[in-house]
Amino acid sequence: MQKRTFIKLSSTLMAAPLLSPLVSWVADEKIRNWAGNYEYSTTKLTKAKSIKEVQDFIKKQDKLKVLGTRHCFNGIADSTHQFISLTEMDDVISLDIKAKTVTVDASMKYGQLAPYLDKKGFALHNLASLPHISIAGACATATHGSGVKNGNLSTAVAAMEIVTAKGEIRTLSRSKDGDAFKAAVVHLGGLGAVTKITLDVQPTFQMRQDVYENLPLTQLQEHFEAIMSSGYSVSLFTDWQKKRVNEVWIKRKIEAGKTLDAKPEFYGAKRATKNLHPIAELSAVNCTEQMGVPGPWYERLPHFRMGFTPSSGKELQSEYFIDRKNAVEAILAVERLNKFVSPHLMITELRTIDADNLWLSPCYKRPSLAIHFTWKQDWPSVRKVLPMIEKELAPFNTRPHWGKLFTIAPKQLQSRYEKMPEFKKMLIDYDPQGKFRNAFLDTNIFG
Repeated sequence: MQKRTFIKLSSTLMAAPLLSPLVSWVADEKIRNWAGNYEYSTTKLTKAKSIKEVQDFIKKQDKLKVLGTRHCFNGIADSTHQFISLTEMDDVISLDIKAKTVTVDASMKYGQLAPYLDKKGFALHNLASLPHISIAGACATATHGSGVKNGNLSTAVAAMEIVTAKGEIRTLSRSKDGDAFKAAVVHLGGLGAVTKITLDVQPTFQMRQDVYENLPLTQLQEHFEAIMSSGYSVSLFTDWQKKRVNEVWIKRKIEAGKTLDAKPEFYGAKRATKNLHPIAELSAVNCTEQMGVPGPWYERLPHFRMGFTPSSGKELQSEYFIDRKNAVEAILAVERLNKFVSPHLMITELRTIDADNLWLSPCYKRPSLAIHFTWKQDWPSVRKVLPMIEKELAPFNTRPHWGKLFTIAPKQLQSRYEKMPEFKKMLIDYDPQGKFRNAFLDTNIFG
């Protein structure tokens, strides 16, 4: 979508009559994140249903944060003053077939957008393991799926609309705004309230998903690139025990005229004979279809189905990104800690993400391996293990997922992003009084 079209569309919506007044209340109970491990610092929440309401409300506040689907595990979205929710603004604004883009209200969830796109003959390039997350939140934190040639979800952003601390509307696009756009896409909630996002789309496609069990660690060491390149998206799940990867999930595109099959063995791993959950003890009923059954892209790229409770629910999560050239060394470094890690772990997932040029993306300028930990909900124990992992991964200049749990010191964290000084300047330019700043940003970005 061209920038002038984007602005015209926004202006039209702003001029439309308001259908209902702004709704504010103080919740009777504390507000928690999706997993229940994080309790937000205020219960004051206001829901907006139009851009005009968002503008008017932001102008009146001294401090606030936008609260989305609450899938972060730390305080990145927290506020001690006031929340605004845009969750009721979740429509598809336009589908530009010629430009191959779709523009949506930023609070729309991927699980809502994907079926709409598929019916229109289009698809996104990738999805995260959960379809339940909002597009705005996922892009703000550089959330990702897997695939050696697939960038994180933020790389699909072609344009975005932001209501700033002054209540002004700003639009940024990849085609027009250069470095400002590269800085803004992964913004950590510090620029303002993102109200619209334009995403690149491509022709729709079908996929199949095949799962293998018990891949020997020695095979992963010797054939890492081949294993991770064996599908459009590949995920490895391990509990770091018995020197093996518990499950290999291979998601492949189905192309006309080409026959895909699943061999009974894959680098020493055996093909599963039934649908599996990444955590072996849990039922696979919540998981996307496996066993090579063909289906639309949006029902195969995620691990979990939209209509069900994702993952295990009551859990903690951490994730670290390493330059893919150091992938095997990093995996072996964590494996050496298995006696400390495994007792507190539900499962680890290993995924690959392509490099990008977004300043605060953990994959900035480097193809990456992401080592994801789903922990038992025991923060005192996990807090002791994370520094051990971070110390082992420090030689690889590891970058943590912004929305998950980590203990890396702010100075070290900032040094791993070459554009951090320029990013901080942009935050100050957009929000000179720190209206959208909070303890997370003050500590990890400005600390």
